[in-house]
Amino acid sequence: QVQLVESGGGLVQAGGSLRLSCAASGSFFRINAMGWYRQAPGNQRTWVAGITSGGSTNYADSVKGRFTISRDNAKNTVYLQMNSLEPEDTAVYYCYADVARPASSSPYRYWGQGTQVTVSS
Repeated sequence: QVQLVESGGGLVQAGGSLRLSCAASGSFFRINAMGWYRQAPGNQRTWVAGITSGGSTNYADSVKGRFTISRDNAKNTVYLQMNSLEPEDTAVYYCYADVARPASSSPYRYWGQGTQVTVSS
């Protein structure tokens, strides 16, 4: 029903910046919250940032002050601007979108395919 396509990952030096994008397409009425998780090799997937349909944002402590999440509702796209990147930020980043369902009070969470971010020392 809904596909999330991520882009913007790559290699960057420590202290550099990268911007991730995640665009939703398919059949849906509206998207509520959107956000990002990440997973490093051998580690658990952890939450990074989220944004509500109204634009309220929240961040994990590890990225607070360095990352900025935003969204363009007209484009059904969520972004993650990553500044002052550190080697510890190296991971596969997954976006999510909570899509409203007409017959349910709670949305369904869709996931992107993941995009690799590698930060070198």
